Amino acid sequence: MKQMANMMHNAHRAGTAMPDWLFVIWAGGTALVSYSLVYALRKPFTAAEFEGMQAFGMDYKIAVSIIQLIGYVCAKMLGIKFISELRPENRLRFIIGSAALSEASLLAFALMPVPANIFALFFNGLSLGCMWGVLFCFLEGRRTTDILASIMGVSMALSSGVAKSLGLYALQSLHVGEMWMPALIGAVAFPLLCLTGWMMTRLPKPDAADVAARSERVTLNGRQRWQLFRRFMPMLLLLFTANLLLTVQRDIKEDFIVCIIDVSTVPSWAFAYLDGIATVVLLAMFAILSAVGSHLRVLCTLLGVSTAGMALLGFIGAYQTQLALPTTLWLFLQTLCIDIAYLSFQTIFFERFIACFKLHANVGFFIITIDFIGYLGTLGILLFKELGAPNIDWPLFYNEMSTWVGVACCIMFVCSVAYLMQAGRTRREAEDGKMAGRQAISGFMPAN
Repeated sequence: MKQMANMMHNAHRAGTAMPDWLFVIWAGGTALVSYSLVYALRKPFTAAEFEGMQAFGMDYKIAVSIIQLIGYVCAKMLGIKFISELRPENRLRFIIGSAALSEASLLAFALMPVPANIFALFFNGLSLGCMWGVLFCFLEGRRTTDILASIMGVSMALSSGVAKSLGLYALQSLHVGEMWMPALIGAVAFPLLCLTGWMMTRLPKPDAADVAARSERVTLNGRQRWQLFRRFMPMLLLLFTANLLLTVQRDIKEDFIVCIIDVSTVPSWAFAYLDGIATVVLLAMFAILSAVGSHLRVLCTLLGVSTAGMALLGFIGAYQTQLALPTTLWLFLQTLCIDIAYLSFQTIFFERFIACFKLHANVGFFIITIDFIGYLGTLGILLFKELGAPNIDWPLFYNEMSTWVGVACCIMFVCSVAYLMQAGRTRREAEDGKMAGRQAISGFMPAN
């Protein structure tokens, strides 16, 4: 892998043209593997039940999830400034440092006595909260960004299932203890993430054709971030709120699936298998959209299919008892409906948004901002559940939540489409006015 990366990098520096398909395989594949390894450092503990364990008067697993999520939210908050201003030459250093801290925290989790060990996972969340934004910086602003971001984005759906399956395999087949299982999986992932992070630094920078198609990506200071937000405030408030609901829904499903369904009724690798199928479907959809040249059309299409996914999610939640879906089909539909919308915002939506309106910005700012808001909501729900409703019926809670989230997101997505279409018309009218003005001025200029 290292030799291949050097060969491709040297060929680019020498001026040798690299076919787009080869670049997509190299860059997209490396990004997918990189973020899959991030999941391996963060999510395997969700496969453990920690049955009967308590921490500070709370269910142990919920306490672990809350502590890790607090660190994750803190990282997102700091990342709004950090990711927006991060320079390319500092990315690899950040990736290696974050991976090292995350594995050290998993070792501390295994070595420290219960329940004090849960505080080690604060640093696990803190170290990994900005990794998506940093890795995405390598991919944005290119003609092939849509397909690259799609490949990286669907790793969320694939990696979540793989992380759970690896955790269950280590627990059930290797007979690793619940405390040591995350550290074991992380020990394998750590050096691999450092390698793939280095490989991403060997990617060529966007060329002139990329900049012409997608606009140049620049860092943003505080004043520029506020100006950008104010310009598109109505739509951004709608999308940030919708993403908050999506993130809460997705995290509840990912972290507490063992409480929502009976996992003993499905094989340990079923999560990876079902998430893999959903991944293929999403990748195919995003790949088709990558061939569409109109940025505004892509934005409206993404919101349209997201609306359809949320409508189906709400329908399943409202009529779960009557439908009586098989567990495997239910799992597949949950992943597909949620991730169509969630991954759109994590991948190509804001990439196309910047290109559509020719903004001087970067995708990292938008992604880290919606992540901070979203995970803050997840943290609030977990605290409410544990402190205000400790004996909650998880299946009933999840299905009722699905119904309300589905309805609310449908409304917000439809309103966002209307806003985008109006903003697109305003932009075209302004461009037509400028062109007419230039033509009028040139008509009065004397001929040479």
